[in-house]
Amino acid sequence: MTDIYTEPRPARPRAPEAQAPAPEPSTPDVVAPSTAARIRRLVLLAVVLAAAGWGLVRWLARRNIVATDNAQVDGHITPIAPKVQAFVTRVLVDDNQFVKAGDTLAVLDDRDLQLALRQAEAALALARSQAGGRSEAGQAAAQLGTARAQAAGAVSSVGAAEARFRQAETDLRRYRSLAANRVIPAQQLDQAQTAYDQAAANLEAARRSAAAAASQVTAASAGIRSADARLAAAQAAVETARVDVGYTVLLAPVDGVVARRRVEPGELVQPGQALLSIVPIHELWVTANLKETQLADVTPGDAVTFEVDTYRGVEFEGTVESVSPATGARFALLPPDNATGNFTKVVQRVPVRIAVDGQQDPAHPLRPGLSADVKIRAR
Repeated sequence: MTDIYTEPRPARPRAPEAQAPAPEPSTPDVVAPSTAARIRRLVLLAVVLAAAGWGLVRWLARRNIVATDNAQVDGHITPIAPKVQAFVTRVLVDDNQFVKAGDTLAVLDDRDLQLALRQAEAALALARSQAGGRSEAGQAAAQLGTARAQAAGAVSSVGAAEARFRQAETDLRRYRSLAANRVIPAQQLDQAQTAYDQAAANLEAARRSAAAAASQVTAASAGIRSADARLAAAQAAVETARVDVGYTVLLAPVDGVVARRRVEPGELVQPGQALLSIVPIHELWVTANLKETQLADVTPGDAVTFEVDTYRGVEFEGTVESVSPATGARFALLPPDNATGNFTKVVQRVPVRIAVDGQQDPAHPLRPGLSADVKIRAR
């Protein structure tokens, strides 16, 4: 076997060994939070506490809230009606027109009433010019003075007649005693009897005269009262006619808006006939019909917020003014009577009057009849 000579290969240079990385410094097991993370947690905790506090406040606030949507805005509606019968001459207002107290609304024909006034004034002048230029009351007063003077004279005459009668009675009694003892003749006794009879007749006549004079005084007094009554009646007739003339001008009694005009010029109107109405829009309130189960904590003075369907999102402020003394069903045309047959319990509603606080908002005016949602903060 032949040896084959093989030239040895040069050794490859060995790659240098990778140096191991320098050991990192050791760190503790628990890593301390950074300042930013701590602030975030504090802010989150504050938000949670604030939300919890807000929710608690809302819950406490809502716990005493009495709410209902059975409510409406109310107000006075003043009807305008004439007090006399007459034809309408002019109508100066129209529907939805604002008027002030004292403004003229309509004018009636006053010619017939003016004639009645002149007749009443003439009757009064006649009553004052009775008996030749002197008033009837003056004549009656003069007659009363005369009657009183005559009555005074008659009373004096009665006094004198009574004195003479007593004297004649005494003389007659004395003469009768003397005649019984035969001291005086019978002729003197007869004279005493005659004097007594004459004194009694004079006394009776004086008393009748006094009674007649007293009757004259009474009649004269009645004449004065009658004359005064007739004069007062004539004066009252004049005043009544003047008032009737004033009724021909219809004036607005309050500030408000005209509504439901139902009269035209030339129409014959009767006393009490409704011609139009005035709604004083500045004197409004809210009537909330609460269930009887909601009234336990509602008292006058409680604060109220309410909205009307016309202005959603606009809140108005008010105050509970009063609570009705009876349920609304009691004022119905046919009040329910639970004793007539089958009984079904129905929760009753009680009207609560709520005063509107503040002045009317021109941008959101309230009108009687608007539906409202009411929230009462019961104390």
